[in-house]
Amino acid sequence: MSQSTIFTILLGGELRLTERLRAAVSGSRFIAADGGMRHALAIGVEPELWVGDFDSTPADLQGAFPNVPRQPYPAAKAATDGEIAVSEAIDRGATRLILAGAMGGERSDHAIQHLLYGIQLAEKGFDVLLTSGDEEAVPLPPGGLTLALPSGSLFSVLGFSDLTGLFIDNARYPLRDFHLPFGASRTISNVAEGDVRFSLGSGRAIVLARPYDLSGV
Repeated sequence: MSQSTIFTILLGGELRLTERLRAAVSGSRFIAADGGMRHALAIGVEPELWVGDFDSTPADLQGAFPNVPRQPYPAAKAATDGEIAVSEAIDRGATRLILAGAMGGERSDHAIQHLLYGIQLAEKGFDVLLTSGDEEAVPLPPGGLTLALPSGSLFSVLGFSDLTGLFIDNARYPLRDFHLPFGASRTISNVAEGDVRFSLGSGRAIVLARPYDLSGV
């Protein structure tokens, strides 16, 4: 994958510039969604586009990036600013999407929607990472997935449907060909023992990891 196909979407949730975040967005192109532009200051980048209704953008931030093209939308629109920003990235050839600021913040409805949207994007063939810098989420589609996590760090698998044929290897609580009913908590708060390998037969799921939380050591 060429670096030009990696797009980071700056969203309005919490974001801390950690080493993992810095490495993830290295070589990326950036699009800001409304108030998510504040993260551009923290990361030290100038996005190539700024979209939104700008209802959550303070006046001082609006004046901080005079050279970034803006694409305004009315508040009464049929999609979130984040979804519009992702669509713009896809139109520009994105194959890997990093949703930075996708979790936390004051709007739990947005945070939950970002998780669901990440799964939808993965089902369409995109490589997706959602991150707050401290916390990361990666969709787990049917098939295999390996996540590089520090030993002792915490992770969970969230099922958005019944999950069948779930395997988790190199973790404190491994699973083999497991059936996880929708809403069950069996896969919450596991501990990585290094790179964790996942496999899923069927269902919709996402892995939520806390790489800097080593309370499982």
